[in-house]
Amino acid sequence: MAGGRGTRLMPLTNNRPKPMVPVLGRPVLDYVKDAMIGAGLKQIVVTTGYKGKEISSHVKSWNENNVVAWVNQESTPMGTAGSVRLLMEEIKETIVVGSGDSVASFDIMDLIETHKKHQAAVTMAIWEVDDPTEYGIVGLSSSQGGNVDGDLKEGFIVKFKEKPSADEAFSRVINAGLYIIEPHVIEMIPEGEKFDFSKQLFPLVLETGLPMYAKTIDGIWFDVGHPLELLKAQKALIQNREKLPFPMPPGRVLEDGSFISSTAKVSGQVTSSVISSDCVITENSIVKNSLVMKGTIFDGNADSSVVGENCNLERADLRDAVIGDFIEEKALKIRMGKYP
Repeated sequence: MAGGRGTRLMPLTNNRPKPMVPVLGRPVLDYVKDAMIGAGLKQIVVTTGYKGKEISSHVKSWNENNVVAWVNQESTPMGTAGSVRLLMEEIKETIVVGSGDSVASFDIMDLIETHKKHQAAVTMAIWEVDDPTEYGIVGLSSSQGGNVDGDLKEGFIVKFKEKPSADEAFSRVINAGLYIIEPHVIEMIPEGEKFDFSKQLFPLVLETGLPMYAKTIDGIWFDVGHPLELLKAQKALIQNREKLPFPMPPGRVLEDGSFISSTAKVSGQVTSSVISSDCVITENSIVKNSLVMKGTIFDGNADSSVVGENCNLERADLRDAVIGDFIEEKALKIRMGKYP
């Protein structure tokens, strides 16, 4: 599923769809694709709407090693479940559905085996968080239809709650955006109607009494729909690079956790940041806890900021800022804001 506009990431998503935002030089979409191919899946369909042409061009590169990949472009937004319902004629057996805007280390084969073992109609990957109030939480039980046990990390799904208050939170596990689904569940989605997995279809599946199961994934999980999460995701990938199945781009990792592309030219001070391909960081610059995307020339100070592609910033002063692509400015000062 790759149809999101990514409004919280604007202006980075003015020129690209959210799943094409780069993390360590690779589109977010590729991390989900890697997990699917790693599980032996040979047919991948990407459902998309916003700026689908860019995604379609990229997905063509996946067609190798007996993998068949293509894009299904929505004419109108159909929601997460509705977009999959458009593919009903293609769905003849158990399918894997993943969100194209998260970076996560999914063991899909393990989830499929868990799905079969418990004869589930739906099996959901879940993730444990410290603060569940910003997410949709999942209530689990050791038996189908049983009572919620907030300590479980795996079990039958018996309850959902969107963005609970602290008092309402009956668990700390959340929907991680990857599902194993049987075809008869997809048939429950109304044809031609905008429909959502988490808000509509999954509660409907529970109401009908079909078994739904969930299991917590190991490794990392980030929904990169917010600039802060984008920065956290890149740090996690660098720190866990020896354990995770994802490739690192050519470059070097510094002792402080920074990554410098092999084609970047860095003369200034860089701390806990990612400097992407073909960037130039000038001699007097200080870049901390930030991401500078490919082809950008940066001169100045950046702290906890994201700078888009092919910018030319001279004497910049950025803190908690998000800068779009192709920006050329002198003495640009942004505090906790976005430009343009």
